[in-house]
Amino acid sequence: MREDELLQADSYRDRISSVTEGGKRNWVYALMPEGKWYSIRQKLAWLYLAVFFVIPFIKVNDMPFVLINVVDGKFILFSKIFWPQDFFIFAVAMITFIVFIALFTVVYGRLFCGWACPQTIFMEFVFRRIEWWIEGSPSQQRKLNESPWTATKIGKKTLKHALFLGFSWLIANTFLAYVVGIDRLWEMMGQPLEHIGLLLGLLGFALLFYSVFAFVRDIVCTTICPYGRLQSVLFDPDTMQIAYDHKRGEPRGKYNKNATRTFGDCIDCKKCVQVCPTGIDIRNGVQMECVGCTACIDACDAVMEKLSFPKGLIRYASENEINTGRKFRFNNRMKAYTALLVLLSALMIGLVATRKTIDVYVSRARGQLFQETSDNKISNLYEAKIINKTNKDLPISLQLDGVDNGAIRLVGNPDIVLKKESINEITFFVDIPKEQVVQRSSHIALSVYSGERHIQTVETKFLGPFQ
Repeated sequence: MREDELLQADSYRDRISSVTEGGKRNWVYALMPEGKWYSIRQKLAWLYLAVFFVIPFIKVNDMPFVLINVVDGKFILFSKIFWPQDFFIFAVAMITFIVFIALFTVVYGRLFCGWACPQTIFMEFVFRRIEWWIEGSPSQQRKLNESPWTATKIGKKTLKHALFLGFSWLIANTFLAYVVGIDRLWEMMGQPLEHIGLLLGLLGFALLFYSVFAFVRDIVCTTICPYGRLQSVLFDPDTMQIAYDHKRGEPRGKYNKNATRTFGDCIDCKKCVQVCPTGIDIRNGVQMECVGCTACIDACDAVMEKLSFPKGLIRYASENEINTGRKFRFNNRMKAYTALLVLLSALMIGLVATRKTIDVYVSRARGQLFQETSDNKISNLYEAKIINKTNKDLPISLQLDGVDNGAIRLVGNPDIVLKKESINEITFFVDIPKEQVVQRSSHIALSVYSGERHIQTVETKFLGPFQ
């Protein structure tokens, strides 16, 4: 190996792509990609953005389709209301999501980052496109930044940052709509002075978004996001990733159509570097900063096509595929992750499907013993908490099961109407003929009905006299 190659090998990867040799910020001026993969990503990005901005406006049965109100502990997913009592479902969902991320990364690498991550979607398909539209190509952007402040530069910078701020404000308000609901958001917009604290918080949130997309940018992916660090632990030689075929591409050399080519297929045009949103050279191998966006694939394929070389010098491939030519293999670890994911998904689906919209909890009143009534019955006092998770008031009735001549006497209003989205407390007596109480402590069953519809049956203890 030559001395310059040894020096390059010794210094390779001694810093992340966002930092120069002098330790300063390496600002990335990414070229706008073109090609098959970018076109697919762009269509998916428009779909993601449309879903994100439209969902707060969707209502089903006069309820938001999705509401994540952390402050009040109220969650609506797909028009189903979830309360803190349903937290175990979220716990299972979180475990399932973590396993899914692990499985997905083991099989497909950092595909999520390039195709579905909100940071990438907003940065590459909103903010960077605004920048390309106003300031032009990367060379024009660099020239503009290095030029003195003129009326043209001030106008372009003002327009760009005004649009950045406006879109950040829109994003912040959309997130707030997911928390409080679109109707509440419109109401607060009409009375901003009455919600000055929330308004200041929202402004701070918008400025945070603006700072991320105007200044922090690729550092989120290369330094801040823990997923980039995690992927190096989850990758194995069979993981699908964006890879450079070094066997086919090396040694690199400029293209000369009038000479017999003695180099590999890589002509060292650096198009793959110019389009990379994190500023890396994919030809140096798998790197933490790679977000799997496929921009380098499109750029390289376009060059290969012009030179009549086979496409795929940079492509989706595993390390084993590049080194041995062996195609992608679904190994045992991937199978184990998949089996666990299927089991957790089935459990979560079952929990959601069997989740009750009315939860009934019944217990004997504390500190109360049984009573003997004048009509020769034993009476116990009970307290019930009934959670109505629906968005409608619901009339119900209580029924004592399996006891002849037994009765339920309500304390207070004989008509029970559960208030919507609230915990309702009810106090009542259960009377059982004395001759049927044959044990000191026995179990009784109480059923809750709404009209003719059976909601739930609960068991509780009934105390009687010593026999």
